[in-house]
Amino acid sequence: MSRIEATFAALKADGRRALIPYVTAGFPYADITPELMHGMVAAGADVIELGVPFSDPMADGPVIQQAGETALGLGVGMAQVLAMVRAFRNTDDRTPVVLMGYANPVERYDGRHGDGAFIRDAATAGVDGVLVVDYPPEECAAFAAALRAHGMDLIFLLAPTSTSERMAQVACIASGYVYYVSLKGVTGAGHLDTEAVGRMLPRIREHVSLPVGVGFGIRDARSAQAVATVADAIIIGTRIIQLIEAQPRDQVVPVAGAFLREIREALDALPAATAKNAAGR
Repeated sequence: MSRIEATFAALKADGRRALIPYVTAGFPYADITPELMHGMVAAGADVIELGVPFSDPMADGPVIQQAGETALGLGVGMAQVLAMVRAFRNTDDRTPVVLMGYANPVERYDGRHGDGAFIRDAATAGVDGVLVVDYPPEECAAFAAALRAHGMDLIFLLAPTSTSERMAQVACIASGYVYYVSLKGVTGAGHLDTEAVGRMLPRIREHVSLPVGVGFGIRDARSAQAVATVADAIIIGTRIIQLIEAQPRDQVVPVAGAFLREIREALDALPAATAKNAAGR
């Protein structure tokens, strides 16, 4: 059982939702990420999505694009991201870490270090899952199998426009959880329609037995709690980046932690029976 699977199983048994914050590795300061990861766990995060900086992030809105550009300017690439995960693992061997990004940094890493180097080194660093936005399920069966052989999960996005066929394709290859993008567009865009999310998740669960996390458009405790009545996990990225981007270094972790504690309290205020009934159908 992977760390991700074990985490979701424990949460389901307790009737709780997963809180999954996203932060761009190396933002807003190149050396702050492991400390920030620990702070988010202390504030109630169950899984951490760590963004790998990339120069052309097609699914990300301007806030996360700018965070990636800042991190790249500070010299943060895949090698540095893996070093951050290793540093985090020195004192946390429990919290799952998912790398979220694009094909180019993965393939460049293999090009520099040898075929299969990314999977080998990610596993050694303590990565638990990988979400590669531009890897479609029909083209990465071998990649998924290699990740699983090293104890890691391959996570996929689903969207409001996803067909039943695409959901079935994802169900055949995904592990860990799936990430439902609640809005059409990029991160941080649009207005969250919780009723539409509520209608879509039963459709997804007809095909996918994994936990379903929902992201894009969740910005506060109220929206997180509303989505959590139907989802297994709440994923928040853009709002965290906005809150920490202009902070002095010593305030980054406290500001992120205070925000996540509000979200955690809102999720834990949901009736446990509701969580147990909806999770993992």
